[in-house]
Amino acid sequence: MILRLFSFLFIISLNFACSKNDKIDLEKSKANPYEIYKEAIQSFERNDFFYANKKFKEAEINFKIVEYASKSAIMGCYSLYAINFYIEAESCLEDFLRRYPASEHAVYAKYLSTLVQFEQISDEDKDLGPLIKAKDKIEKFLIEYPNTDYAIDLQFKKDLIQNQLAAKEMYLARYYIKVKKWVPAINRLKKVVEEFDQTIFIEEALHRLVEINYHLGLEKDAKKYASILGYNYNSSEWYQKSFKTLNKNYKIKNIKKETKDSKILESILEKIKIF
Repeated sequence: MILRLFSFLFIISLNFACSKNDKIDLEKSKANPYEIYKEAIQSFERNDFFYANKKFKEAEINFKIVEYASKSAIMGCYSLYAINFYIEAESCLEDFLRRYPASEHAVYAKYLSTLVQFEQISDEDKDLGPLIKAKDKIEKFLIEYPNTDYAIDLQFKKDLIQNQLAAKEMYLARYYIKVKKWVPAINRLKKVVEEFDQTIFIEEALHRLVEINYHLGLEKDAKKYASILGYNYNSSEWYQKSFKTLNKNYKIKNIKKETKDSKILESILEKIKIF
């Protein structure tokens, strides 16, 4: 997992900072920050993140070297994230970026802040606010730091969010189709086509637009969407259904098969309960 790899490498780099090469007289210090930091790391490795956070804060206060203080601070923030204290972690990261804007860990702090927002998305939440906020934050990071390793992970998460947003639009579209409210159904389907054309729902959205427009006698529009579907997905089951809508004598070939996308579709729809 990418995040675990980042965390592992990050901890290694922090431990390295406390090597024997640090030529500082610790005997005269009332609170030895290196010993406190060591205790924090040991707690962290035992997954005792709550106590680790406490010790990282203590180490940060006692370190006289800004570089080491910032390392303790970011590890404290990560400890809060690890125990799902998302509000506290976000506050911690905002404070970190305010106090250590030039830190070598500032990019990681922004990445972690983005993860905190992503983790607060609820699949069952009817409010799209958290989804959109996470999407906006990810897009901002990708614009600012497109060539970082973190961008790979966030691009994947952005794709998941896009699928989830599209799934909600499709769920509503199906509901409006069921109750024969054609205008809101068309609006939802058009949104999928225009804004979520890279998701697994694009083929179905195009097919539903063919069906509805044909049903309403708008054959020109129906053929337009069928043409788009055929040009991009002419071997799909949805295209066959659209072709049959426009050609009643056509017999649909049995090409039903279990695909990776169909599994993703089923898992997403399972979680979305709006009504």
